[in-house]
Amino acid sequence: MASSSEQELSAPIRNAASAAWSVRAAAGRQLAASDRIDEVADVIHRLLLDAEDTAVTQQTAEALLARRDTAGLRCVLMARSQAAETWTADEIQAALDCDPDWMTTEGADRLIRQVHELAADEDADVRDEAQRILARLRPRSR
Repeated sequence: MASSSEQELSAPIRNAASAAWSVRAAAGRQLAASDRIDEVADVIHRLLLDAEDTAVTQQTAEALLARRDTAGLRCVLMARSQAAETWTADEIQAALDCDPDWMTTEGADRLIRQVHELAADEDADVRDEAQRILARLRPRSR
């Protein structure tokens, strides 16, 4: 018999392949909130790069960032680095840029710590995206 957490994940994993964008977006939000994010990272990545509707990308990215942890931010940075379509990359970038956590000192400090941590990630794509964000945050020398 499957555990309750396996049952909780099975429906959103199944829904991630739905023809309806709203069902895929709901699946992205549910999977992003999972405490077993590593187990569903491939499905989340597919939703972040959804080729059919940027609403799926947006809602999944926002849900991952709402976790306020490095794991969620890492998923978003990886997808940003691999987004082939301009509108997908733009949607992910907008989620990053418009994250309300940047508006508070505590939230911005947390995000900057997480980005610094990810700038040393084992995955080159994640590292590059984190370093790109840090470069934008550093004051430019004249």
